[in-house]
Amino acid sequence: MVRTKIAIAGEGGQGVQSIAKILVEAGYEAGKHVMYIPNFGVEQRGGVSIAFCQISDEPIGEPRYSKADIVIMLSDRALDRCETYVDENTTIVYDTSVCTRAPECSGKRVIGVDANKIANEDLSARVFNIIILGVLLEATKVLDIDDVKNAMELALGKKFNAKPELRELNYKALEVGMQLIKEKAGV
Repeated sequence: MVRTKIAIAGEGGQGVQSIAKILVEAGYEAGKHVMYIPNFGVEQRGGVSIAFCQISDEPIGEPRYSKADIVIMLSDRALDRCETYVDENTTIVYDTSVCTRAPECSGKRVIGVDANKIANEDLSARVFNIIILGVLLEATKVLDIDDVKNAMELALGKKFNAKPELRELNYKALEVGMQLIKEKAGV
């Protein structure tokens, strides 16, 4: 059975839960078994937000897991909160342009990306999370890009139809994220 356990963590307002929703929708639409458990504080913005996802070829028997296959950390507080989900088989990705330090835990691979900086300087701050989605997609190879684009259409289609340039911006951000992890990790 191929089951990928994913934890994405950042500050409220960074789009962590949006990434997770698109990811599991893409998995579901691709015929996979999916599980999504959001975890966030009372604050919608300003608290640490964690999304626990699983995507599998077979039914998922347990909704929770103790160690993830990949952990995406998008803030210093996320680094602190998510080290518990890391073991020697975990790939760790963190944003070097947001985090002031590297993760102290060690996994199979620790990869620093500067997604926030790229979003702000080259694209738009609004697509930071989509860059991260591209990083996650390429790092795990758990889904095909077309499945993710279809899920983005379901989630953001009304916005895309109102402003077609948003579709191209988001698709470009997805591809930038995929290329970014290739460059940083040799994926």
